[in-house]
This record gives sequence, C-alpha cells and structure tokens, in this order.
Amino acid sequence: MAKFVLAGRADDPYYAKAEILADYLQKNLPDFHVFKITQHPDVWEEWLRDVCEKNKWSHRSSPIIWRELLDRGGKGLLLGGYNEFLEHAQLYYDVTSSMTTELMKAIAQENLEAHIQKELEKDSLKDLIDPLQVWITSASAPACYNLIPILTSGEVFGMHTEISIALFDNKQAEKTLQNLALDVQDLVSPVLRSVSICTRVEDAFRQAHVVIILDDPRTKEVYTIEECLRSRVPLCRLYGYLIEKNARDSVRVIVGGKTFVNLKTLLLMRYAPSIAHNIVAVALGVEGQARAALARKMKTSPSYIKDVIIWGNISGNCYVDLRKAKIYKYESAVWGPPHFSRPVLSLVFDSEWVNREFVTTLKDLTATGKQFGGILAAHSIATTLKYWYHGSPYGEIVSLGVLSEGQFGIPEGIVFSMPVKFENGTWVVLTDLKDIEISEQTMARMTSDLMQEKLVALGDLLYFQPYQPEHERAALTTTDDNEENQEYADVDYLDLTPKTNSENPFSQELTNDFENISMEQ
Repeated sequence: MAKFVLAGRADDPYYAKAEILADYLQKNLPDFHVFKITQHPDVWEEWLRDVCEKNKWSHRSSPIIWRELLDRGGKGLLLGGYNEFLEHAQLYYDVTSSMTTELMKAIAQENLEAHIQKELEKDSLKDLIDPLQVWITSASAPACYNLIPILTSGEVFGMHTEISIALFDNKQAEKTLQNLALDVQDLVSPVLRSVSICTRVEDAFRQAHVVIILDDPRTKEVYTIEECLRSRVPLCRLYGYLIEKNARDSVRVIVGGKTFVNLKTLLLMRYAPSIAHNIVAVALGVEGQARAALARKMKTSPSYIKDVIIWGNISGNCYVDLRKAKIYKYESAVWGPPHFSRPVLSLVFDSEWVNREFVTTLKDLTATGKQFGGILAAHSIATTLKYWYHGSPYGEIVSLGVLSEGQFGIPEGIVFSMPVKFENGTWVVLTDLKDIEISEQTMARMTSDLMQEKLVALGDLLYFQPYQPEHERAALTTTDDNEENQEYADVDYLDLTPKTNSENPFSQELTNDFENISMEQ
C-alpha cells in the first residue's frame, strides 16, 4: 500500500495541480491513498519549517509531498514538490497532468475559500466547547464583589454558556484576589468553569472574549484636573496594547468607573483601534438613578419607568432627557393592559421639582461617584453585557457611551452617551427618534468639556477651563442678592466639573503600580 501526504499553501496553484493528480491516482489505483493538508498563506512558512525540522528534511516551497512508510514504521520518506510528484506518477503509474494555468488558479482560489470556511467552522465548534473568557480589571474594587455573583448566575450570558473569570489587579492586591477567587468557587455556579487571578501585566487579557474595566488605579496624589486627565493616558495605553496583543479579535470591552468614563473609553479606542467599535461606556448607572428618583416622586417602581435618555458625559456634564420617558402600570384614573404606557412628563405636574430638586439630587449622587460604587455599578455593567449578547427589550431605549460619528449634531471623535438599541450581538444608534433635538447651549456645554478633556489628556491643551455660557459669565459681576436666583438659571443638565486640590474626592486615593510599567510595542 502506498500512502502519500500532500501538504501545501491553500492558495498555491501547484498544490491544486498536485491535488487533482493525486485524486485521480487514488480513484483509479486501489492501493494508492493520499492524505491532504492545507495551511493558510499567513502560517504556511512557519508550519513548513517546523515539519522539516522535525523530520530533518530540506524543503522550502509549496507543495511538500512525502510518503508514509506504513509497513516499516519510522518517519516518512520525502518525495519533494510538485515536479518530483509528477515524475513519480509518470515513472510508476504512467500518468501525467495537463491542467491549464487558468484552471490551476481557479482551483487554488476555491481551495483557499474552502480552507477559510473550514477554519471558521472549527472556531465555532471550539467556542461551543471552550468557556467564555471574562477578564475584570482592578478586581479588588468593591464593584467586582457585587458583579461576580451576577455574572455567574447565568442571567448575563445564558445558562448554556460556561464562563471562566480572570481577576486582574496589581501585585499588592494578590492576597485579596486569592480570597476573592476562593469565595467565587464557593458559589458552586453551574456556568462557572474556572476562576483565576493575574498580577503579571504581560499576561493580561489572554484569549479574552469580554474585558470589564472597573475604576482605574493611581500611583500618586492628584491635585489638578489637568494632572488627573493626563494620568489616565499611560494606563489606557497599556490596556489598549495588551488587549490588541492578547485578547480575541472579537473581544468586547465595557468601561465603568467614577470619573472621566468617556475619556477612558476614548483613550482605549485610540490605543486599541482594531476593536474600537467593540468598546463602550456604561451609562445605565446615571439612568438608574434618574429612574429611581422619578419613581420615588411618583410613588411607583423604578422598573415601571422606561426610555430615560442620558446624553453626553456619563461622569460629567450630562443631560437627563425625559421627553421620551414612559411609565407603565401607573395607578391613576386611566388604566390599561400591561403594555399600556403614559408619558412621564404628563404625570409629573411639579415642574419646579423636575427643574430643581430632581437635577440637584442626581448632581449630588454623580458628583460623589455613588452611582459607580458597588451594587448599582455591578448591575449596570451586567445589564449592558446582557443586552449586548442577547439584545435589549424590544422597542426600549438604552443609553450607551459610544464614539460619535456626527449623529444628532454631536461633534465627531468624542465618546458621547446617546440612545441606542442592542440587537444581533451589536448596538445601533437610534438616529430615527423624533423630537429629541438638544438646545445649542446644552450641547455646547457637554461637548466643550469632553473635547477639552481629550485635548488636555493628550497634551494638546495646557489647561482645562469648564464651559461657561455668556449669561453665567455676566452673572459673576452681579450682587449677592442675585446669586440664589442665578444658581438655577440652567438646570436641565448635571454640572459635574471635577473639583481640584482638597475638594477633589480622589486626591488622596492611592492605587496600584500599572502606570509605572511600560511595554514594548
């Protein structure tokens, strides 16, 4: 029995010609058998080198053909390339090939397409077997403790999707991570394949399907806004490089945190450009606080309130838009079936409360970063991931921080929270919504700060100057008697310009040493 191995680059015309000849011989000779191997052009040379080193052969082109000595054992006997195989067929079997060049090229193209399709099918099958790799940064943060039970409950990725969780933090947090990993194992979750810890930067995000960016760490005290902005760059550059290098091509990155969430998302997009569309910022924390405040006022459940839109800077100047907000199951003189809803603004008759107390409440919560600490942060991240994988509820508006492409008159090139829906494993901006125009002043307030954050962080602007409209600048010269009235002159946004010096809530916060680590690119 003669068994030949025919291996070649998937797009090689001479491999195609040798393949047709080998198929003919196998069909017409009962003792002739051929085993075929194709390799993608990108990996062919490395594969060929490894095969030749293993068998101590010398061959440098495609195809390579050898004979397996089944009756003798030992390594195969190298025959050579296409010319040697053709001579062998003519000498031993009196068979030759008259294939035209055009046909060789056509078959080579078909071989390449078939090879790529086969590899995709193998990857799909592998994904069904391999667990979903979920990486969490700054895993010693409190939000991580609340997030993990939700991820392992099966509610986010589904009960039929196994996950492996990797907890990533600095070396000083290693003991904390070890204890957390033990606690996670004690959950005995049916969807949790494994939990591991990582403190080596070069190993971060290996084979990651999902990366969750929690509060970013610091190594030094920060006293000015400019220092705080620029301190984000080294860590985001490092994360971006590692995600590009180690994570899956289809990785999904979700960014949360207490400050400069939009900026961190933008920097990650800058330093991981190949997956920029798969990097988003969580806005459901602010949305959840808004819905809860409305529910307390209306004496109902926050879950009955839908379609509150968060525009702009998630952890800064944002605009809470209630024009599309609806309420379901509201106890009033008008009732309807479960799908019946009414506009929120038509039922909140106290416009003074909406324009003052409602905004002030959200401003205080967001200014202290409470919406990104613990339970709400975890729930917001988990819900966003759930929608990303399984789709958001039909007809429901979701707020998400994404890169602007000029929608709604928003300047391009900044990360901006806007209305979206999730479907088919991706998100779509709802540009077809009616009657949601934003005033020029409100838009200018939100975009000015975001653009300044970007320019200061990248070193293109020395100082950050919070936006002030003309009427507020004029108000600086008014008497004290007018100060109280001026305080609420424009309250349809949340003015959350970060504080400096001792007022900065994060000025004394110490963090890990990731920013001191540089990686070769």
